[in-house]
This record gives sequence, structure tokens and C-alpha cells, in this order.
Amino acid sequence: MFDVKSLVLTLLSSSWGVITVVLIGALVYRGILSTKEDDQIFLDDAEQHYYEEQQAIIARMSRLKGPIIALSLVSGILFLTTVGVWIYQGYSSF
Repeated sequence: MFDVKSLVLTLLSSSWGVITVVLIGALVYRGILSTKEDDQIFLDDAEQHYYEEQQAIIARMSRLKGPIIALSLVSGILFLTTVGVWIYQGYSSF
């Protein structure tokens, strides 16, 4: 019916692909946010809402830091595991 070894390799590579696409999406979103961030902003009291927008952008960017690190680690581990299983299957087929 189906080969368990190829199923494992397919599942590993598919999950790596999904995690990596989510990671790329998070990195692109962070990049879009960073283009809206200003390094310095000089405002008077009438323009306080610009300051609050900048603080909200900075907060969103800092909240993305943890998931990006976690997704990077999971993506790297899945990639290395997939390569390891692929190499193992290649050597065991001799």
C-alpha cells in the first residue's frame, strides 16, 4: 500500500515547509512594521497620536521576536531531521 519510510520523509519535509512559510510570513510582517517605525519623532501635544502609533508598532515588533525565534529553531530542527532521515534511508537502501 504505502511505504512507511517515504511517508515519514514526506511528513517531515511537509511540516518543515509549512513552518518555514509561516516563519517567512512573520519576517515579512516584521519588515513591513519596521518600515513604519521612525527612529526619532519630535512632536508637540497636538500630535500625541503619532507617538502612540509608534509605541504600538514597537510593541507589535517586540511581540514578534519570540515567535520568530521559536519558528526559526523548529524550522532548523525539522530541516536537520529531514536531511538526517533522508541520508539514513539512502544508506539503508544499499
